[in-house]
Amino acid sequence: MLKVSVSSPTARSVPWSNYWTVWLPLLVAFALMYVPTYVGLSQTVWASAEQGHGPIILAISFWLAWRRREQVAALPDNEGSFLVAGLLFAVGMPLYLLGRTQQLDSFEVLSQIFVLAAVCHLMKGSAGLRVLAFPLLFMLFMVPLPSVLVQVVTTPLKAAVSYVAESIMHMAGYPIARSGVILSVGPYQLLVADACAGLNSMFTLEALGLLYMNLMGYTSPLRNVLLASVLIPVSFCANIVRVIILVLITYHFGDEAGQGFVHGFAGMVLFMVALFLMLVVDKLIGKFVPATRAHTELG
Repeated sequence: MLKVSVSSPTARSVPWSNYWTVWLPLLVAFALMYVPTYVGLSQTVWASAEQGHGPIILAISFWLAWRRREQVAALPDNEGSFLVAGLLFAVGMPLYLLGRTQQLDSFEVLSQIFVLAAVCHLMKGSAGLRVLAFPLLFMLFMVPLPSVLVQVVTTPLKAAVSYVAESIMHMAGYPIARSGVILSVGPYQLLVADACAGLNSMFTLEALGLLYMNLMGYTSPLRNVLLASVLIPVSFCANIVRVIILVLITYHFGDEAGQGFVHGFAGMVLFMVALFLMLVVDKLIGKFVPATRAHTELG
């Protein structure tokens, strides 16, 4: 069995004080480019319930990259190809300029992934890019989805969630009826909104599932494939639970309770349910697939 250690004699451990002379100008340049982007997003897209996960995804991505800092520091410097880095810049910079000048948030946010990948490859080569691959790809979840795509995918999702929620509550004996995505329970009518059961909600839960898989660090391809295959069903079930909770609270405590503070709390319940289901499924898979994990000291 081949063992690889980042603390081997061939790996260079450079003091971080030396790195600041190189990385600080790059960080300043990145901040000058994208801090205005983040400020603009915080006032528009991120202020909505559908895209409010954006800053959380950004923070997690930076945290994941920070956890890998010692691995990156141990790699040789200036190992990257100018051609590869140039190609990445050639994609990222036009996306940034087009997004900035035409107010296309999706292009502007997407561009940072290519820009960061270009810098990483230029400084640390393909090995550095592999180390930071997951944090960079995880940033895809903060890219605002086009409204046309959201509407096309969200409509059948809401209908499916509404149908299953109605069926479960009907079997439980509640006086509930459904018309499209409108649930009527007792004297109340509830519209299943995009934020409750839409594509963005599923997208966020997918990010949570992938983060869980990355942190667990399973080396078994079969186990990772099985976990990845249940992300969509888990996200769908979590959305159903959220809708049912809102309907129950509205029916028993009134419309104000359902649409007020409890509606926000149901969003927390959504992620708690999704994480719980992931843990349960992971345990079940673990009974058939050994839980071998990669051991890496990240500092």
